[in-house]
Amino acid sequence: MTMRATPLPAQFFGLVLVFASVGVASCSSPPASDLSADAIAKATAGECLDCDLPGVDLAGKNLQEAKLNRSNLSNAKLAGGDLSGALMDSVDLQNADLANANLTNAALTSANLGGANFKGADLSGAYLRDANLADTDFTDANLTGANLTSTNLADAILDGATLTDAMLPEGFTAP
Repeated sequence: MTMRATPLPAQFFGLVLVFASVGVASCSSPPASDLSADAIAKATAGECLDCDLPGVDLAGKNLQEAKLNRSNLSNAKLAGGDLSGALMDSVDLQNADLANANLTNAALTSANLGGANFKGADLSGAYLRDANLADTDFTDANLTGANLTSTNLADAILDGATLTDAMLPEGFTAP
């Protein structure tokens, strides 16, 4: 069998050179079983946008004012951590453990927090507009002054939660 090379247009070689010279900064990780040390370092240093860190253990860590927008932190362990003032818009924290975490003034707009554990957490002044809070546990959490407008609170647990001055979804009645 004879193989013949087909000539390629000159434009093709230009594209190859362009793609070869573009560097892409990413903090995505390999499979969940082998999380990228680089991504974890970036998250704990305060900026890891679009990171893929499912199941990461950052319990008790200082992530004050961290920028974690659009990151996947599903099933993450963040219990007792300080995420005050953190920017976590469109973050995936589904089934994450944030018990006793400090999230005062954190921005979680359009975040997926379904099934997350916020028992005893401080979310005072947090901005959760358009977030999915279905099946989320807010037992004994402080939501004073939090913005929960347009959120999905279906089956959320709010036993003992403080909702003073919180902005709730239209038609939602606090327990």
